[in-house]
Amino acid sequence: MLKIYNTERRRKEVIAPREETGKLLIYTCGPTVYDYAHIGNFRTYVFEDILRRTIKYFGFPIRQVMNLTDVDDKTIKGAIHRGISLTEYTQIYKEAFFSDLKVLNIEPVEEYVSATDTIPEITQMIAVLLKKKLAYQSDDGSVYFNIDRFPSYGRLSHLKINKFAKNASPSGTLEDEYTQDSVSNFALWKAYDLRRDGDVYWESPFGRGRPGWHIECSAMAIKLLGETIDIHVGGVDNIFPHHENEIAQSEGYTGKTFVRYWIHVGHLIVDGRKMSKSFGNFYTLRDLIKKGYSGIELRYLLLKTHYRTQLNFTLEELEASRQALLRWRGCVERLRAIEGGSGGSLSAHVYQARTTFKKALGDDLNISMGLAAIFDLIKIVNTEIDSHNLSRNGAQEVLNLFEEVDVVLGVLPTEEGMNSIPRDIQEAFAKREAARTDKNWQEADKQREYIQMRGYTVEDDATKSTVKKQR
Repeated sequence: MLKIYNTERRRKEVIAPREETGKLLIYTCGPTVYDYAHIGNFRTYVFEDILRRTIKYFGFPIRQVMNLTDVDDKTIKGAIHRGISLTEYTQIYKEAFFSDLKVLNIEPVEEYVSATDTIPEITQMIAVLLKKKLAYQSDDGSVYFNIDRFPSYGRLSHLKINKFAKNASPSGTLEDEYTQDSVSNFALWKAYDLRRDGDVYWESPFGRGRPGWHIECSAMAIKLLGETIDIHVGGVDNIFPHHENEIAQSEGYTGKTFVRYWIHVGHLIVDGRKMSKSFGNFYTLRDLIKKGYSGIELRYLLLKTHYRTQLNFTLEELEASRQALLRWRGCVERLRAIEGGSGGSLSAHVYQARTTFKKALGDDLNISMGLAAIFDLIKIVNTEIDSHNLSRNGAQEVLNLFEEVDVVLGVLPTEEGMNSIPRDIQEAFAKREAARTDKNWQEADKQREYIQMRGYTVEDDATKSTVKKQR
């Protein structure tokens, strides 16, 4: 049985597909592609991956969609600042995002969808909301959702809307992001403004303009998953206003429940304070790779703390994650080295570790409890190996368990990976060598960076270059 904490009802609930679909339909918040994703973003993305893997581990079929927000205030501002088209600008960060996913061993979902590919569905939704008088058009041509016409507004964030209404803008807000102290009617469609939008606009029945951030996710989710989805995941900062607004506009449009289970991931802070470039504690994955850490080490750090708990990231904790993985991988190597022998097995201990691990996952993804069971087993295994008490069959039994739990965790190298270089690394290394021959140093540096981000290192000497797994 798999239980997850539902933000809307503030309790753990059993997760199961609906009979009519036979699978869990999952919508996960992806990146706004205006910059490189930072480690706070990746805490959410790693959790979404762990949730996906856990659901499959419990035997449920799934269909998962992740959005790419490629038109909003931030992406347009960035494109105008760089003097390039919105498509050119966002493509840079889309490619970087997918590269980062590989480095963090995050599984691809069934479908990725961009906001700019969903404009017809967005305008259709807005037209229906206008027809139902749940939305209105202002004098400047922008369209706003009227939260007074949606009686349950505030039910996800548990806000008493009347308490904040006096602070609301009488005409609504065009801002994508705002706080609970400025509850307002929110923009579904932003009328075109040359200074703000540059050359980014679409024609619509309500005039030239572009969608607001909130309506994009509703349209993308409904387009690909239907009017009711099972699970919607994001960071706690998305609860209000983004997810609250998604509920209002989606249910206003369809008249049906939009989401059955809302799941939210806690904040990540760095060295005890909010992450900020001005504090000097802002990290992207690339920043950590340059410091010599691997994507898998970051993945382990991000997953080992319960997802609803605030995570305090430090470089010391990242180093501790490295040491924990080295200990686990060292145990794997020792187990694989055992040949034959008349030693015994650890069946009872393996059974206990497996049972505890699965029970922990089933209880709102209690990863820390699951990991504790695995490392208790590692301690026992190392003791038995030191005493020459473990047979080859007994070793294989433990290895089978490690392989099973890593289907969820995704932090251990495969047997092939421990002894050979993956194909994508070989290809990147070949491209680097070709670029160096052509004196294309920019391309050579790009390929070397990719190799390092995947947890490998390039060593150059006077006669040749080699690529090796980082230790």
